Amino acid sequence: MKQLICMAVVCLIAPMAAMAQDAGANPLSSAVQMTLNQFAKNLVATAEEMPADKYSYAPTKEEMTFGKSVAHIAEVNNFVCSNISEMPAPPPKMSDADSKEKLVAGLKASMDYCAQAYSKLTDAKLKDSVPFYGGRKITRLGAALEVNYDLVDHYAALAVYLRLNGLLPPTAQKKP
Repeated sequence: MKQLICMAVVCLIAPMAAMAQDAGANPLSSAVQMTLNQFAKNLVATAEEMPADKYSYAPTKEEMTFGKSVAHIAEVNNFVCSNISEMPAPPPKMSDADSKEKLVAGLKASMDYCAQAYSKLTDAKLKDSVPFYGGRKITRLGAALEVNYDLVDHYAALAVYLRLNGLLPPTAQKKP
C-alpha cells in the first residue's frame, strides 16, 4: 500500500516539477509546496464537509473516528513541519472529543503552518538532515514528502468516510 501511495505522489509531483520550472531557482521545493497546497485544500474541505454529528463516525471499531483522524493529521503536520523549518511547533493538542469547529481550525492552522515551513525551503536545503520519528534522521525532502504522502493517504481514507455517509468528497464534487 505504501508503495502505491509513493507511486501516486511521484505521479503527482512529476508534472508539478515540470510546471515548477517557472518557479525560478527552486523548482523542486516549489513542486513539493504545490503538492502540499493541493492536498491541504482537499483535506480542509473534507473536514468542513463532514457534519459535526458525524465526527465520531468510524467505519469499523479498529479505525480512527473522523474527528480523531483530523486531530492526528494536524498533530503530525505540526511535528514534522517544525523539523522541516526549525520553527517552534504550535502548542495546542487536539482530541476527537473536541468540537468540529476546533478540529477544523486546528487542521487549517496546521496546514498554514506547513505552508509557512515549506515556503522557507530551497532546493539547496532539501538535502539537509532533520530529526524524524523514532530518533532517526531524514532529509528535509524526505520529511516534506512524508507529510505529502500522509495527506494523500488521509484524504483517500476520509473521502471513503464521507461516501459511507452519503456525501461526496471535494474532488468528486462538480465545480460551480
